[in-house]
Amino acid sequence: MRSQTMRSLRSLASVSWLTTNQLTKLAEALEISQHAERSIIFSDKSSVDAAHLLLSGVARITCDNRKGERKTAIMLAPGLIPSFPTAVPGVIYNFRCEAITTCQIGTIGMNSFIKICLGVGSKAFKLITAGLLGRWDRIHLRCANLMGYTLEERLALVLLDLAENFGVPNDDGGVRLILPLRHEHLAGLVGATRPRVTDHLASLTQKHLISLRDRRWVVDPEGLLGFLAEAHREALSGELA
Repeated sequence: MRSQTMRSLRSLASVSWLTTNQLTKLAEALEISQHAERSIIFSDKSSVDAAHLLLSGVARITCDNRKGERKTAIMLAPGLIPSFPTAVPGVIYNFRCEAITTCQIGTIGMNSFIKICLGVGSKAFKLITAGLLGRWDRIHLRCANLMGYTLEERLALVLLDLAENFGVPNDDGGVRLILPLRHEHLAGLVGATRPRVTDHLASLTQKHLISLRDRRWVVDPEGLLGFLAEAHREALSGELA
């Protein structure tokens, strides 16, 4: 079994650059499993922090779209299976890796995998990759999903994202944005005109989801998440009606 795993690893472009010694350690550390056609290999609900290698077969990564329909995001040939991107607040993806044909999967703890391949701990590696690439994942995911949302929902998503990156606790509750944010800035982020954004900001203010204090926006993240969840339920019920 180990020699067969070694042959499989050598044929994978994503790890073939490893030395023979590294490939041997990787082959010995992998937990091998078989997955039947159409079965779920792992999902974003899986609690194990692990790296997965598709040793044979064809798989795919799927996720839910705005209407709750499961769509294929990417088809996977044998190789290192990409990790799921960092979640965007307010958007539910339900990522899953699924077997299209019978698949053989090699699984290893992420820390062990990074140490074998790079000689560093996974925590340090994740911090570096998050800084270099993680924000592009967020941009891609947000842009891909904004098309299916109303303008008010798009504003809520962008405000949640800004609160996460530029927010500090507000004395009276909520999160205060530390950057001066004009209506035209938000209009550019959501792809709308400034007057329309102004109207919808007023609507979110009336719903007590945001407020303007000393020329800085204060947002209620939990309230915005609840607003988006309710809008999502209404969209799904509309599709089923």
